[in-house]
This record gives sequence, C-alpha cells and structure tokens, in this order.
Amino acid sequence: MEIKSIYDAVIFVSAALTIKDALIEAVKAKTNLYGADLLGANLSGADLSGAYLYGANLYGANLSGANLSGANLSGANLRGADLRSANLLGANLSGANLLGANLYGADLSGADLRGANLSGVNLSGVNLLGAKNTEQSLAKIQFIPETGSFEGWKICRDKVLIHLLVPADAKRSHGSERKCRASHVQVIDVIGGEFGVSGNDMQVVYRKGETVIADSFDEDRWNTCTHGIHFFLTRIEAQNYTL
Repeated sequence: MEIKSIYDAVIFVSAALTIKDALIEAVKAKTNLYGADLLGANLSGADLSGAYLYGANLYGANLSGANLSGANLSGANLRGADLRSANLLGANLSGANLLGANLYGADLSGADLRGANLSGVNLSGVNLLGAKNTEQSLAKIQFIPETGSFEGWKICRDKVLIHLLVPADAKRSHGSERKCRASHVQVIDVIGGEFGVSGNDMQVVYRKGETVIADSFDEDRWNTCTHGIHFFLTRIEAQNYTL
C-alpha cells in the first residue's frame, strides 16, 4: 500500500492492505506525511497521535473516534470530514479548512485554531477548553447582531412566511450554519395566510402584531435543533428551507 502526496509523489510504502493500517504504521515510524493525499479515507478509530499531516488532503475523510492528539494538521484540508468524538487534544489546526466538518463531541482542548475555517462546522458537544484563538476563529462565523434588535424570516406549515423582529432583550444564537434561534420574537407580518403554524410541534401560532415566546431557550449555541424560535436572516433562506 502506497501513501502518496497531493503532488503524486510516494511518501510511504507499507505491506498493509488498507490505507488506514498503512497510515498508522507511517505515524508510528514518525514519517513526514506533509501533503499526504488521504481524500475520503476511512480512518475511523485510528491512532494517529503526533502525526505530521501538515497540508494533508483529508477532504471527506472518516476520522470519527480517531486519536489525533498532538497531531500537526496545520493547513490541512478537512472539508466535510467526519471528526465525531475525535481526540484533537493539543492538535495544530492553524489555517486548516474545516468547512462543513462534523466535530460533534470532539475534544479540541488546547488545540491551535488560528486562522482555521470553521464555517458550517458541527461543534455540538465539543470541548474547546484552552483552545488557542478560539474567539477569533468563531468570530468569523458570527453573523447575527450580539446586541440590539434585528429582523428575520421564518417558514411555517403550508409555506406561510413570517417576517419577524428579534427584540433587543431577546436571547439569540446560531451555530456554524445559517439557521438561528431566539428566545422570543415579534411578528411584523404574515405572508401566505392569516397566521402561521410552527412546522415542528404544530402548536405555536404566529399572528401579525403578536409576540411569540419559546417554551425555553437552550444556551448552547452549537445545539441548532433545540429549544428556541428558529428563523433565518433572509427571506429566500426561509423560503428554501424544508420543514
């Protein structure tokens, strides 16, 4: 089994029958895996602690449950990768592209996230304790106002659109995707019907001029499908959302 770089150069040769076993062997041998091409590789549960994978292509790779503690993944392409419950303790992810990656339940404590692209990342249940430059990285995906009031749009059953206002005193959040949540909203207008009915529990009703209050509000911003009134910032996003 050969491990090649993104430049098509052979960087490691193993008698292993799978790319996963070959990579584990290469990491144990402390091989420089700069730019390794691991596109879509199944590396679930692999022990890759301390791996040197600077600039590696791990697009769409399955790294769920993998041990990547202390690994150098600086500049790596991890777009769409499955990193659920992965151990990334102290890993170097500076400049890494994590667009759309699933990091549910991953341990990123002490990780270096300087310049990392976290757009569309599932960060539910992630441990970010002591992670470097976390605030700067997450600030790049903060798109709703943290203070003050602002307007939004919600889709209800039968394609009824709700034009809403999130008041200044409302709690609000969003994860790394475009769907947002608020503790309460004011209904500016109802389009496509006399009133709107929530597509989830079918009990919450939205009428023009009224204030709608969520039964509760989950403070964890990464739990996107949870308690709170869900909405989008733009009308077209709400219209295109499938209930």
